[in-house]
Amino acid sequence: MPLPTLWRSQHPLAEPARQVALLEQPGGVPGFANTLSTHHLPPLTRGALQVLQLNVGRVCNLTCRHCHVDAGPERKESMSRGVVEQCVAFARQLEVPTVDITGGAPEMHPDFRWLVEELTAQGRRVIDRCNLTILLAPGFTDLPAFLARHQVEIIASLPCYLEQNVDQQRGDGVFEASLEALRRLNAEGYGVAGSGRELNLIYNPLGPSLPPAQERLEADYRRELQGRYGLVFNRLYVLANQPISRFLHDLVDSGRLDEYLEKLVNAFNPHTVAGLMCRSTLSVDWRGRLYDCDFNQMLGMPLGAAGRLHLRELLGRDLHGQAIAVADHCYGCTAGQGSSCGGALA
Repeated sequence: MPLPTLWRSQHPLAEPARQVALLEQPGGVPGFANTLSTHHLPPLTRGALQVLQLNVGRVCNLTCRHCHVDAGPERKESMSRGVVEQCVAFARQLEVPTVDITGGAPEMHPDFRWLVEELTAQGRRVIDRCNLTILLAPGFTDLPAFLARHQVEIIASLPCYLEQNVDQQRGDGVFEASLEALRRLNAEGYGVAGSGRELNLIYNPLGPSLPPAQERLEADYRRELQGRYGLVFNRLYVLANQPISRFLHDLVDSGRLDEYLEKLVNAFNPHTVAGLMCRSTLSVDWRGRLYDCDFNQMLGMPLGAAGRLHLRELLGRDLHGQAIAVADHCYGCTAGQGSSCGGALA
């Protein structure tokens, strides 16, 4: 069942600074920067900007227990129209190839459709990170056709192909609603070979474990979803759960934080470092502030070398080669096959 949506204001882990401090103090876990040095890897620095990731707010119709954003129906944070327009102008002026729209449920933002129309008119590749169930909500049922018309790539959360596991993580009835949303997307050509309409799914573990091999699990998803329900998709991305917000809350309450962090540290894979998403992604929060990645955003960690910047201050500044802010949650992206917004790294 989902966690109570008010835990963020009642729980001692609600403050980002408290979360960072907790992650830096588990017994015997070496600092991430030290681990890079031990493996003769240089500090992380930014490369060419390929992806502008916009977190347009924390309003969501679900309250999932693994959510690192702590999104939910009661949240009020939402990007203003002025900041949305700045994002569109920034993407145009810097010719950013990909704009990745996330939340919350990004579709619930009042300017979501305008944002999509403006970005696709520029020729940007646009990604919508969708929880699927929003496509069935009143006022949103025409979204599959809208997204298809604008050739928006959909990356949809479906943390398992089994009903019990999905409902345990995301709430009762979410699995059936997700299947119906997938049927509607398939009807618009999403996931259908040759349609050009990309539908990619996301898996993340139910608890404090690493995801299985992406290629093998994708084959399992394809077999089960098509065999049982006649559903198709393009790719499956596997993500490790980040020890942030609600998942961190679960780890602390169950006494398994040290165990999970040690698991991530022991599975550190130096071959994942070159492909880390923070090297090529710039994360923008609902206020227009900039971060090296969405996880750093949730922990309130500003850009590594440039400090706390707003989007309007970035034009004319070159972030290439600048240091990336790191902390021990970064082990979540470098453990095993690695984990990023685009799935496994190695």
